[in-house]
Amino acid sequence: MSDAQPLGRLLLVPNTLDHGSEPQPIDAVVAHGVLRQAAALAHWVVEDARSARAFLKRVADHVPLALPLQQIGISELPRPRKGSREGIAAAQWTALLQPALQGHDLGLLSEAGLPAVADPGSALVAAAHAAGLPVLPLAGASALLLALAASGLNGQSFAFVGYLPQETEARTRRLRELEALSRQWQQTQLFIETPYRNGALATALLATLQPATRLSISSGLTLAGGWSRTLTVAQWRRAPPLLSDRLPAVFALLAG
Repeated sequence: MSDAQPLGRLLLVPNTLDHGSEPQPIDAVVAHGVLRQAAALAHWVVEDARSARAFLKRVADHVPLALPLQQIGISELPRPRKGSREGIAAAQWTALLQPALQGHDLGLLSEAGLPAVADPGSALVAAAHAAGLPVLPLAGASALLLALAASGLNGQSFAFVGYLPQETEARTRRLRELEALSRQWQQTQLFIETPYRNGALATALLATLQPATRLSISSGLTLAGGWSRTLTVAQWRRAPPLLSDRLPAVFALLAG
């Protein structure tokens, strides 16, 4: 028989999609079973400790926390120094995983949506696999998949390409490249932008893409007043979108 201490699990806990907006009822987005599992956790790794505590207070409105909030261990994901090309040392990821290595379940929480999807938490998940820890993703809303489902574009073949370049010429080249790839493979291309640059990206899309390319824009998904609309670029040009500079948006294109 082995005397090795049992390992804990890394639980990927979904958040709401209302970060930075008027809070919506948490149980409208996060399932009760997920709330119960979140309430039972005593150890967390998060993007921002303050917003994580606010999340746990919302959880506690529906399911009592296993420990007082002040006694719950909350560590933040490391951030690379600005201008530095050095990555995060492996020892830092191992240190964050210590509760799970000591047999306790550990929660990973993103600022919004599913952890590790368009999110820096993926590095912690990779470290957990390397350490032999079980990883358990809990079901929850992903803005990317919600936008894809609502778009009517190809959901059988798609790629998320993250953020586009900010510089005008580089962004134009990237958009033309993505449009060509979409046409060649009939593959939906999804991307996002920092909310205050949503309008600039929409303008660039309408100026660069071919008239027959279908463009889908989704904004404020799961929020009151959230919407998703898919039109050809030619149709969008006749009635350009008015996008909030505060709400996240997801953009998707499919070339004809």
